[in-house]
Amino acid sequence: MPKSKPPYPAEFRQQIIELVRAGGTPEQLSREFGPSAQSITNWIAQDGRDRGKPLPGKEGLSSVEREELVRLRRRLRQVEQERDILAKATAWFAGKSEKTSTPSTNSRARTRPTPPTT
Repeated sequence: MPKSKPPYPAEFRQQIIELVRAGGTPEQLSREFGPSAQSITNWIAQDGRDRGKPLPGKEGLSSVEREELVRLRRRLRQVEQERDILAKATAWFAGKSEKTSTPSTNSRARTRPTPPTT
C-alpha cells in the first residue's frame, strides 16, 4: 500500500494559488513545483469556497465548515459512547437490584404463634 505524503504547508498552497491567478496553469506549476495538477485544482476550488465564490460544479463546504463538521462528528462519537456505557451500567445495576430485591427462598414458612394452653 502506498504511503501518503504529508500535506503541503498552507503558505505553499497559497503561493501556488496566487501563481495560478497570475496566469500559470496547474499542469505547468505541477511540473515546476511538484504537487499534482489535480491537487492544485483542488486547492483553487477550496480557496474559492473559502472566499464565498465557489467554482461552477465545485460547490461544497468551506474549510471552516469542514473543520466544524469534523469536530461535531468527533463529539457525536464521544456522546454515543457515553450513552452506550450508561445504558450498559443501567442494565447491570437493574439486574443487580432485581437479584437483591427478590424474596428469600428460605423454606421455613411463617406461622402464627399459638397461645399457651393452661
